Amino acid sequence: MNHDTPLELLGGLTTRQFLRDYWQKKPLLIRQAFADFQNPLEPDELAGLALEDEVESRIVLEHGAHPWELRRGPFAEDAFSNLPERDWTLLVQAVDQFVPEVNTLLEHFRFLPTWRIDDVMVSYAAPGGGVGPHFDNYDVFLLQGHGRRTWKLGQMCDSDSPLLAHADLRILAGFEESDSFTLEPGDMLYLPPRLAHYGIAEDECMTYSVGFRAPSASEVLTHFTDFLGQFIPDEERYTDADLSPAEDPNQLQHDALARLKALIGKHMNDDHLLLTWFGQFMTEPRYPEQVAGEALSADELLHAVEDGALLVRNPSARLAWAEMDGYVTLFASGQSRLLDPALRELLKLICGADALHSENLGPWMGQEEAMVLLCQLIEQGSLGFADDE
Repeated sequence: MNHDTPLELLGGLTTRQFLRDYWQKKPLLIRQAFADFQNPLEPDELAGLALEDEVESRIVLEHGAHPWELRRGPFAEDAFSNLPERDWTLLVQAVDQFVPEVNTLLEHFRFLPTWRIDDVMVSYAAPGGGVGPHFDNYDVFLLQGHGRRTWKLGQMCDSDSPLLAHADLRILAGFEESDSFTLEPGDMLYLPPRLAHYGIAEDECMTYSVGFRAPSASEVLTHFTDFLGQFIPDEERYTDADLSPAEDPNQLQHDALARLKALIGKHMNDDHLLLTWFGQFMTEPRYPEQVAGEALSADELLHAVEDGALLVRNPSARLAWAEMDGYVTLFASGQSRLLDPALRELLKLICGADALHSENLGPWMGQEEAMVLLCQLIEQGSLGFADDE
């Protein structure tokens, strides 16, 4: 990708300009980011997804049994017939993993690291519907798919921003409106983290929210130290050889703190372990149960590809790759594989190609390590044959 080419998706900005001036800094309204946008999902189809056990869904009613009532799916078939005519919203998470046409939308956002993309949440709102003024701790692109929605923008927020006393929703107690935009199909609004916003449906409407993964410092420390614990032997402990006599045996001396920092730092500063953990963490699938495959031999795979089979990524799988210390690592759905650097181009192909077939796999079909890797990814469920999708 040429990062100096103006993109219609970014309102004529180049990738470089957008990342420099807007990404994680300030909002950007893009009129007709998707010109002549064709809504890939009908409201009835979205409602149908909300009936499924494996799909995460919610309904928010501004005037329900109590203000801003939250109902969690999966829903019964008659759940929507009992809703009022206005002021409610249906939200369905990770629709990109269940609807290929929605998954295709993500191809337009490849100017950003794909391992940072979380999912595409789709909302349907009756007139007046919304989820209240709130803020997110991650970046989001809000693409209007059907009808019109007005987005009001407010102040920057943090964990000290006052919230309403609500058991389920994090609704701001105060909203300081600074701007307002009404989006029509094809229009898109980018919002950086922590910016207060409030969407209100002007009429029956659908919005596609492309959200990004942003682990908190707490998550990083908790998960990384748990990961490190697998590699540290029990006998590796705090030590104080050459200890100086203590004037007061009850006082914690500063040299003890220095020893403790050295013990921790020895492992926390291991770049290879940090990269391995981070790659596995950032590629963990949202729904692990959706990532499952079956075993086949390298010969069976070879014959299938030669016969015209297509290998595609499981929509629920996440893939990334990295290079360090003369090796390449493939991260696939929370697992990692350290590989020969000769497979570098194959990893790029696996992570980036729309499909794998005899033409682009040709240089690798005679290499045992390459075929074994592909078989492992099929067995894991990160790759599958197109007919099985």
